[in-house]
Parts: sequence; structure tokens; C-alpha cells
Amino acid sequence: MAGPDFRPVYHPAGHDSALRGVLQDLRAGRWVSMAQLLADTADWAAWTRRTQVLAAVAAGSDVVRAWRAEQPESAAAAVMHARVAVERAVRAHREGHRRTRELWQRALEECGLVSRAAPADPVPWVCLLALAPLDEGQRMAEHRVRPPGPMLPPGPWGLLAEAGKRDPHNREAYHRMLQFLYTRRSGGRPDGRGSVSEAANFVQWAVASAPPGSPLHALPLYVRVERYRREHGQERALDLHWVAEDATREAQRALIGWFDRADPAEASLPDLNHLAHALWGALKFEAAAPVFRALGPYYTPQPWSYRTRDPGDPAAAEEVFVRARARCLAAAD
Repeated sequence: MAGPDFRPVYHPAGHDSALRGVLQDLRAGRWVSMAQLLADTADWAAWTRRTQVLAAVAAGSDVVRAWRAEQPESAAAAVMHARVAVERAVRAHREGHRRTRELWQRALEECGLVSRAAPADPVPWVCLLALAPLDEGQRMAEHRVRPPGPMLPPGPWGLLAEAGKRDPHNREAYHRMLQFLYTRRSGGRPDGRGSVSEAANFVQWAVASAPPGSPLHALPLYVRVERYRREHGQERALDLHWVAEDATREAQRALIGWFDRADPAEASLPDLNHLAHALWGALKFEAAAPVFRALGPYYTPQPWSYRTRDPGDPAAAEEVFVRARARCLAAAD
């Protein structure tokens, strides 16, 4: 994997070989292996991750509806039905589809049903957080709750707390909250986008209470990429964004606080990519090498795409990744 002909692979399942096989069945319209996989999933972190990936693939078909019709008493089928409804609503909102409100209301109803059917499951609350950005004016009371700390804006803090009661420091829940803050209309911004400063305050608040080994220690890396994206950093002739002292500090903290204490086989591909990217950008090539090795053959286009002239060109993003990987592995060797 270190040769000159190495090409990375993007796959939503990443290192989860069991999930990878189920996705093949799902694309063929078969749900039995999905039901078995979820029955065998023993912890909330894997449950949340697997249901998210499965829903992203299943949203374009009726395979989950068929499962639920066949096994109407299955709690897992109900959770997946809600996941698919949320995925469809979020996609419709992103695309400006005329049925967005209808799909949103349907997803809200599904989340309510499954939260009562599976009261210990954090996923319904994660799903409600995923739907929060659709309430663009924050008209719903649950989306403008008083924050739990200073320097934080009103938002769906109650939903985050409900997810946290069931699975403390749930990775997706915090990322969904971060997405809400990116889209929150604040301070009369003409572009309707949330403040990156508010997002930065949120991730610092989250990291402060995250235990060692938690993927939440990688959250600041996402905010730094978002700031770079909004500032069109790739167009600058002299780019010091990634070697600044605070950027280097964030990368080191994520390395020590999360990566060095976690099982790389269970880490999310986006987190690994953001950490490898941050260390490479900070010129910490040797430190980045173990992260690239943990990725194995896999990668994600983001954040590498934002280091190219055309962020919409996946081939350019792949090329940046390959160059960065080769540089870091060579430094380590």
C-alpha cells in the first residue's frame, strides 16, 4: 500500500467488513442480512454508525419498508424506517425539493414513534438533531433552548441532552449539533449561515468534557476546515492557515486525546482523514504516518477536496491525499 501505484478507495463501510457485505445485499433489495447485522450490534456507537450508513444506502429504495411490513414488531426495523425518513427529508432540503416540508413532517412523526417504541435508543434523538437545520428560522421551541454554558447560542440542546442520556458523547449527535450551528441564522448574517465562532465555542465546550479516547477530540479539526472553506483558503498564494500555532495545537490534541487512545479499526473514516490532513498541514509528517496507516486503503474526499482549486473534483482530492500520504510515510521511514 506504500508503492507509487497506490490509489485509495472510498467506501462508506470503511473497515467494517460485516457492514460492507450487508450494503451489497441492501443494494440488491435484500434486508435479511441487515436485520441480522443490527441484531448482532452490541454497543450504541456501532449501532448509531451502522444505522446511519445503512439509511444513506437504503433511502433510494423501499427495502426498509419491505422489512418493516414483514416484521412489524421489530424495533430495529422501526429505527431504520425513521432513519430513512430523516435521510430523505435532509436530502430534499439540501436540494430545495418542493416536498421538503411533507417529508420533514413525516420524519418527525417517525422519530416520535420510534423514541416511544425504543426509549433506550439514542438514534431517534440523533435523528431529531439531524432534522433541526430544516427549521431555518428556529421557530420550534426545542430548537432555541437556552444553552448549557457561556458563549454558546440557543439551539436544540435538549435533543443533544436526550441523546447523551442514552449514549454519552455520542459522536453523530455532536456532529449533528455542529451542522445545526453552521446553518443557524445569527447576528443578521446576510448569507443565512451560522457563525464559525459559535461553532468553535461549541466544539471547545464539547472537548472539555469528552473522555480520553473519545472521537469528540477531533471536532475542532472540522471547524478549522469549515473556516478555511468559507474563506476560500485554497485561493491564497501564501497559506498559513494550517501551520498556525492554534491549528498545530488542535491537531496534537486530537492525536493524543483521541487517536493514541482509541482502536483505529473502530474509528470513523472522516475523523481519521481530518486528523491525517491536520497533521500533514501542520508539517507533522511523522506524527501523521500512523494515522495514514490506520486508514489502510480507505479515504474520504473531504477535507482533501478543500485543498484543491476545484473542491468539486474528486480526482483532485484523491491526488492531494496520495501526495500527503506518500510524504508522511516517507518521513516516518
